[in-house]
Amino acid sequence: MQNYKKVPEVTLLFWIIKIIATTLGETGGDMVSMSMGLGYLTSTLIFGGIFIGSVIIQILTKQFHPYIYWLTIVATTTVGTTMADFVDRSLGIGYLGGSLILFTLLMSSLTVWRFSLGTISINSVTTPKVEMFYWITIMFSQTLGTALGDWTASSTHLGYNGAGVIFGLLLSFTAAAYYFTNISRITLFWIAFILTRPLGAVLGDFIDKPLADGGLNLSRFTISAILLFCIMTLVMISRRSKRIKRYFNS
Repeated sequence: MQNYKKVPEVTLLFWIIKIIATTLGETGGDMVSMSMGLGYLTSTLIFGGIFIGSVIIQILTKQFHPYIYWLTIVATTTVGTTMADFVDRSLGIGYLGGSLILFTLLMSSLTVWRFSLGTISINSVTTPKVEMFYWITIMFSQTLGTALGDWTASSTHLGYNGAGVIFGLLLSFTAAAYYFTNISRITLFWIAFILTRPLGAVLGDFIDKPLADGGLNLSRFTISAILLFCIMTLVMISRRSKRIKRYFNS
């Protein structure tokens, strides 16, 4: 039986969609937990159910389907937002404590994955077993991103703008390392993947948080709908561009 790669090609468009998806995760999570008043725990249970359902569908599909894949990514960002907020705020662990716990879980997931299967390359995501490691790792990274973004923006008093600059610079350094050094491409991928989440978190907070807290106080419902539309449009563009390439290469 042939195994198919179940993740998209890593291009500039991939990273753009990923950042938009992480921003949507922040505004969407806040929309349900705060604007709709359901609270962090109930929202986590709702988004957790969506996440589990989308992962099951993603694993059961025999080939890569971009809309299913990005639905699952968005599900990890929304449940990551509400779960991190529940741990940090409702349980009183705090942003730093939550970040350290989630960082430990993330590193543990990557370590177990590496020793179990010999590689953590996304090119190996072709079987259900590897996919389980992949999505568990992503889940931890998305949740860590929310806690880390909140800690950087609030606890260090950098604000959303300052935190956004910090994570933007770190991503730029990672991109420079990709082009100008021989550092492992697998390592750089996961560094970039992890960093896009806190960047999206602080961008989302900057968009929807009150003016008094340094945000723009825009509607979470409206912004979430716009971000979702942008993701769907970019995924459609990506699919069409691949079809055009296949046509001219055939």
